[in-house]
Amino acid sequence: MTEDKNIPLLDCPKDYLIGDASGKIMNEYGRFPCKIKCGVYALMVRGEARATINITKYHFQENDLLLLEPGSFLLIHEFSEDALVYYILFSSSFLEKNTFSMRMSISSLQSQQPLLHLQPDVAAVTAHFLDTLVEASNCQPSMLSTPKMIHVFNLFQTAYTELAHDTLQTETRPLDRKNEIFQEYCQLVMKHYHEWHHVSQYADAMRLTLPHLSSTIKQVAQKTAGDLIIEAILTDAKAQLRLTTLQIKEIAISLGFENVAFFNRFFKSHTGLTPKAYRLASL
Repeated sequence: MTEDKNIPLLDCPKDYLIGDASGKIMNEYGRFPCKIKCGVYALMVRGEARATINITKYHFQENDLLLLEPGSFLLIHEFSEDALVYYILFSSSFLEKNTFSMRMSISSLQSQQPLLHLQPDVAAVTAHFLDTLVEASNCQPSMLSTPKMIHVFNLFQTAYTELAHDTLQTETRPLDRKNEIFQEYCQLVMKHYHEWHHVSQYADAMRLTLPHLSSTIKQVAQKTAGDLIIEAILTDAKAQLRLTTLQIKEIAISLGFENVAFFNRFFKSHTGLTPKAYRLASL
């Protein structure tokens, strides 16, 4: 993939984009978190990488398939130099114009299993298919079009759903209650962090006592429940400060702070910089 076709950080500039990216190019996106507006499918063809999706850290290896739904937060930590990734991006406008029933059925699976490890033969077929799409897209004129990509989208959604179901059904051990609570808590945090800043609000929603929820999250994540809320708020705040021209007051309000002073104190206490200073340092 050439430098002028780097993966967009927020949205796809057209209905779809197909290509490949090296570890060197992907590391260019590790400087700050971003919120993904488009839908992303990515296959790790070789190498490895580490990244945070929403508030969970993942280790990507060869033959891993990733699905990022619109609204996901992504922070790339590191890609190995030999890494190679094939990807398909579907823009937010493409997804809005072409609503599919599969999008609804996949949401809960994606939250549990955004990263699937494919068997070598399945990964090889997937890589070959993506490589063929890259060639078709690069033809002059392109052999692809938005109507054709609707079928590709449906194909990937169906295949991902089946693979995710198979993976979840063949887990070597069932998910224990502590991990169930952790997953439910993370899903609620990503849904409500912009309005619920206190762990007690999540405990009430989950019908758990505050001590039970707090101790469970600490055991599973090695972090406090409050830390995960803070991470979600900071990830969103940094993305908005870095990638938008919104006023700091507007960002504060969008994240549930009563006034900009509270937001400034919160941000500086956790980053060492005021929101304004962070924005200037990111330029």
